[in-house]
Amino acid sequence: MTPILLPVQSNKNYSSLKVEKYKMFLENTVNHKEQFGWIEVICGSMFSGKTEELIRRLKRAQFAKQRVEIFKPSIDTRYHDELVVSHDANEFRSTPVPAAANIALLAQGCDVIGIDEAQFFDDEIVTVCNDLANQGIRVIVAGLDMDFKGNPFGPMPALMATAEYVTKVHAVCTRTGNLANYSFRKTDNDKLVMLGETEEYEPLSRAAYYNAMKKSQEK
Repeated sequence: MTPILLPVQSNKNYSSLKVEKYKMFLENTVNHKEQFGWIEVICGSMFSGKTEELIRRLKRAQFAKQRVEIFKPSIDTRYHDELVVSHDANEFRSTPVPAAANIALLAQGCDVIGIDEAQFFDDEIVTVCNDLANQGIRVIVAGLDMDFKGNPFGPMPALMATAEYVTKVHAVCTRTGNLANYSFRKTDNDKLVMLGETEEYEPLSRAAYYNAMKKSQEK
């Protein structure tokens, strides 16, 4: 029986394939022939580094001499009225806005805009982000993907669905040391929106969150 010989890819073609695959995971760059921008979403639990990553990307754009602006909901005054501040004390001057519609007016002339704590905005933020991307602006959004009950938070699911790039970051579970993607509220306050830090919240893994919720319901 005559053996069947299969063609072997050359090293050159293989290297080219590896480069193409690698490119898929790099941050996009501005294509001046393309008139549209895009949306990037950074999501995860509390203390997972969402704001830190948002600030990092904005500072890189600023270093490249791009026109950058960052917005946050005016409800978020935990650290500073006019600064976006991460839990690691990294900061970036921002514009607090009461509603998503204000962002559309203030973002004109920008190359890149950032939006922090997007879960606190109303559903109009989805339309605003898509309209800005259609105008050629790179839109970077950071927010909690789930509330303290483990449910999808506000407009975040729709933003993640319409974004070109979604990055999910994780904290470290304070009880198990595993990756954490839940924000467990340690107080009895049942309001959906409650700003807080480590005194009120802790990041938990799936197993730790399930056990913590079960204990809190048994009280």
